Amino acid sequence: MICRSLSLLLLALAMLLSTSLPALAENGMAYSAETCLECHDDVVSPLEYGASVHGQNACTSCHTGITDLDAHMEGEVMPDEPNCVRCHKQETSEHYSSVHMLNDVSCKDCHDDIHAHTAWKGDKTKAIAKCTSCHDDHEDYLESVHGTAVMEGNQDSAACHDCHSLHNVAELGDPNSHENREFHTRVCLTCHADHEMMERNGVFGVAVDTYMASYHGKNYRLGFPGKAAGCADCHTSHMVLPQDDPKSSVHPDNLVGTCAQCHDNATPLFAQFDSHGDPHDSENYPVQYWTLFGMTGLLLGTFAMFWLHTLLWMIRGFIENRQKIAALHRGEAEHHISEPHKQYIRFTKRHIFLHLTVIISFLGLTLTGLPIKFSDQHWAQVMMEFFGGTYYASLIHRGCAVLTFYYFLGALILSFDFLFINKKHKGVWLQRLFGPDSLCPNLRDIRDVTAMVRWFLFMGPKPTFERWTYWEKFDFLAVFWGMFAIGGSGLMLWFPEIFGYFLPGWMFNVATIIHSDEALLATGFIFTVHFFNTHGRPEKFPMDFVIFNGQMGKEEFIEERGDQWRRYEEEGIIEEFVCQKTSGPLYDFCFKTFGYIAVFTGLGCLFLMIFAFMSGGGH
Repeated sequence: MICRSLSLLLLALAMLLSTSLPALAENGMAYSAETCLECHDDVVSPLEYGASVHGQNACTSCHTGITDLDAHMEGEVMPDEPNCVRCHKQETSEHYSSVHMLNDVSCKDCHDDIHAHTAWKGDKTKAIAKCTSCHDDHEDYLESVHGTAVMEGNQDSAACHDCHSLHNVAELGDPNSHENREFHTRVCLTCHADHEMMERNGVFGVAVDTYMASYHGKNYRLGFPGKAAGCADCHTSHMVLPQDDPKSSVHPDNLVGTCAQCHDNATPLFAQFDSHGDPHDSENYPVQYWTLFGMTGLLLGTFAMFWLHTLLWMIRGFIENRQKIAALHRGEAEHHISEPHKQYIRFTKRHIFLHLTVIISFLGLTLTGLPIKFSDQHWAQVMMEFFGGTYYASLIHRGCAVLTFYYFLGALILSFDFLFINKKHKGVWLQRLFGPDSLCPNLRDIRDVTAMVRWFLFMGPKPTFERWTYWEKFDFLAVFWGMFAIGGSGLMLWFPEIFGYFLPGWMFNVATIIHSDEALLATGFIFTVHFFNTHGRPEKFPMDFVIFNGQMGKEEFIEERGDQWRRYEEEGIIEEFVCQKTSGPLYDFCFKTFGYIAVFTGLGCLFLMIFAFMSGGGH
């Protein structure tokens, strides 16, 4: 009796010391807990209630509806059902839209110790204990690296609420739904993207970076997680174990089965893919490191050489144009060419068609590939939405890849015809290969490059060329190198399960680096160097239309390819190349429109690439 009186006295003192009551009864009054506990101490412990988080609240703060205590004591008035939202508005709002609410799990089902409930103070073991009281399939989590670490007192490790939240527990629903697929990765990034947390816990610190650099991660970042593997697909949702644990989903003995969830025909070789391979880590991933090193050197070397070539040409060409205008102003015509606008055939219809195929396929590959390369950019997400998602973008990309193989095959057929079949060209195949009509480099190209550099530096006249210039030959041979680098790596990434039968999985990491960087080299080169050489140089600006109608004026022919002109005159075949009919206005309008659209599309892509690099994208 003395203990009971002391408990009530302490509770009353606590109530008096409180400055205000969080909630009042409906009639504006709150009966003290001491008053209620005189009768209800068999249900509520005065000491536990006084020490609880609600200890400073009057009982009628929750049990509203009692306006007459005497009537209540006589059983005429009973309290209303407690309504937590009166104080806990945010928590109730979150719970209202949760999966618990949909399954009739109310506040009291989790907070069943409401009269003795104490602050959890972030103790994750309490949250786990609460969740596992209902979810009896929790053994996997408790055995995982997350569960064992939390139970050992590591508050950095993930508990149930770190992934599922406390009150706003989302309904995952259909396993293939966007919400479900996105959840599989998003919740993992919350912690694993915190490099400081990972470092102090001795956890692999670049898991998120390497995942985001992969095709899987790029799909997730672009907003299409359903089209690639998320973290939980490989590591599972709850049974996350170290790689060396035989029960781990990423243990070497289990990898084939893990990969086979998406890749039906996965093999042990296929499973050697380095999911988190870091090409900047030379110690652990030397092959990837040196591949990236070599590709970076190739990019820097190629761009440095050809951008310098372009800059010098731009300056020298501008100065020469000014000098020509000044000479014409003074009436000093350098030479007179009869019928300067007479048109001659430079390209046949099959050349034109093949080049159109190149333009369409290249722009299609670029427009669908850039968003993947720079998936961290907002414009990449907008472009991918325009295509309808990564699935449809990949269909377009692969369709354009088929066109690429088509024009490569066309180039091989044309080359074979030139070397072995066509009777218009003299000599045996070896003579043709290194002859003036061939696109194969020869000794003349060294002289042409030397003469061009001397012209750049004001040390000699501008050279004239044969049928093909050294930069045109480079463009043509780049198709063969591109097919080996981009085409070969692209096929590996397109059909990984087939190549996984005879190639180790880490080759796909190498193929990804080569495909990405070689594509960057190709787009950067075409939209800067090639565009300048063909359309942007002062002699051609704003566009050289010869590739669209195959025709070239006599004056241009003699000035640019004077050696070819003289050779044709000596052989008596110049008249064979005179155009019998020039291209019509509708043809010119349509193809010039197409040409300008292609050029401006390329320049737009170039701008996006520069913007992405300046903002630190492309990682």
